Amino acid sequence: MLTAKDESHANAYRVWTGPGRKLFNPQMVDESIRGTVWSDVEVDLIVADYFDMMQKQTIGEPFIKKEHNRRLQKVTGRTEGSIEYKHQNISAVLQRLGMAWLRGYAPMSNFQASLVEAVGHHLSKHQKLFLDTPLPEQTAFTFSDPTPLYIGSPPDLAPMPAAETAKRSLERLVRKFDPAARDERNRKLGKLGEERVYHSEKLTLAAQGRDDLARKVRWISEEDGDGAGYDILSFDPQGHERLIEVKTTTGHQTTPFYISENERSFAEERPDAFRLLRLYDFSREPKAFELAPPLESSLCLDPIAYRASFGNPAQQS
Repeated sequence: MLTAKDESHANAYRVWTGPGRKLFNPQMVDESIRGTVWSDVEVDLIVADYFDMMQKQTIGEPFIKKEHNRRLQKVTGRTEGSIEYKHQNISAVLQRLGMAWLRGYAPMSNFQASLVEAVGHHLSKHQKLFLDTPLPEQTAFTFSDPTPLYIGSPPDLAPMPAAETAKRSLERLVRKFDPAARDERNRKLGKLGEERVYHSEKLTLAAQGRDDLARKVRWISEEDGDGAGYDILSFDPQGHERLIEVKTTTGHQTTPFYISENERSFAEERPDAFRLLRLYDFSREPKAFELAPPLESSLCLDPIAYRASFGNPAQQS
């Protein structure tokens, strides 16, 4: 049996994507709602509209944002600016989920909890939107990009919504759709990211006149298997080792990621050489930033699992 909330979502989505795509009903317009809090139905409508444009963006189908905005104005009575801002609020929710957002709608926080819930409901019904991350056509050992990676500065902390209820709703949504777990499970993504960094290191050294060192760069995780605590053995122009652990995402630069205890402890053992290279926006225009130990100075490391064993706890201390 559908709940009232489910009915709200279903009815709003039918209005937006129903037979014949008759998107708008002029009788729904009510000028008196301008400047008031968006209703659940209005939020459902704009979320459906946003993902409709996202689908078009993904498959390369042309669309006009202003036309979408005008249609939403007709169906909700909201202003152009209010609709633009709400679209940017949706981008902010997707940013926290490590998902791509609509180009031209930069993330803006300070959104209402019902918006988070509407995005979560939509993703629950269409989980492939979250799970299906487009990857480059290249497969292992075929990367042909002739330029080194762009490596910029680490990101600032991601802004949080001001309202406590929205913050709690967003935290629940991030736990449900864990972007770090999604990327960790995607072995092809991890492999392609490592390969991109492997070639970039060789290209960088060659461009610096160190072909001798470029020939010594090794893809450790591919050649020797996992477990070394890093993925790529490289060098700086002076010949000092760079032991690079690669973390790749199709999301933006603040998408969370997992670090194993082996990687964390290795960073402590070799702070002179260990570097964590975060590769992001991988499906569109790969970019990266680099972190050096101590990792805790740049990252919030939260323990999320414990190894369970049988024995006397007093004897294990």
